[in-house]
Amino acid sequence: MSDSTSSRASGPGRILIAVYGVFALAATARAGYQIATKFSEAPTAYLLSALAAVVYVAATISLAKRGLRWYWASVIAVSVELLGVLVVGALSLLDAKAFPHDTVWSVFGRGYGFVPLLLPVLGLIWLYRKRPSAVASAE
Repeated sequence: MSDSTSSRASGPGRILIAVYGVFALAATARAGYQIATKFSEAPTAYLLSALAAVVYVAATISLAKRGLRWYWASVIAVSVELLGVLVVGALSLLDAKAFPHDTVWSVFGRGYGFVPLLLPVLGLIWLYRKRPSAVASAE
């Protein structure tokens, strides 16, 4: 079963992993800077940025790894990301005063060209196409 899930890191999967890696680095650096220098200004926003960073790191690692457990870790990480960007995106539009400073997921990732909204959708599609039962039956 671990060989059948290894194909997630091939072809378009490599691009997906690379983009997640870039977002993991960017979100980690942004959250680290914000928390270290101006945490008192918007603690909720900066903690959400840190959460986004953790999710991006988890998605990057799990997408790159082989095996059924890593597959499910990817599904969970990418699903949490989608939920986060939808909830934070909607709340930041509905109550802008609650989010005085942007997070990675604010306004559905507007500050990052809406990639945070598109990325988990593409990730879940990729994971669905590379799900263990589909890959095993294609062999």
